[in-house]
Amino acid sequence: QVQLVESGGGLVQPGGSLKLSCAASGTIFSILLMGWYRQAPGKQREVVATITSDGSPHYADSVKSRFTISRDNIKNAVYLQMNSLQPEDTAVYYCNARIRSPFITDYWGQGTQVTVSS
Repeated sequence: QVQLVESGGGLVQPGGSLKLSCAASGTIFSILLMGWYRQAPGKQREVVATITSDGSPHYADSVKSRFTISRDNIKNAVYLQMNSLQPEDTAVYYCNARIRSPFITDYWGQGTQVTVSS
């Protein structure tokens, strides 16, 4: 059984920063890919950023130069540093991990709310 536990969401003013964290636990052989997705009210879930096991990041155009994804392979954790937050970044943010345990499965965190408002 694998679990992803997220933390770090909250309320921030426009232009502010937040850092999200997500840690995987359970029977894990290897983590192939980790990432962050978000879902705003009335919209579909969209990818924000992903990072491979060797640390190669990929970002959605809307967050490039503002968000930074990183991971700690020892802690089985992924992080999302969000700077210059704007109201349009308001959403529930979900952690995702593609894990071999021993079969390859996509796991999701419970979601953490990020609200950008003055």
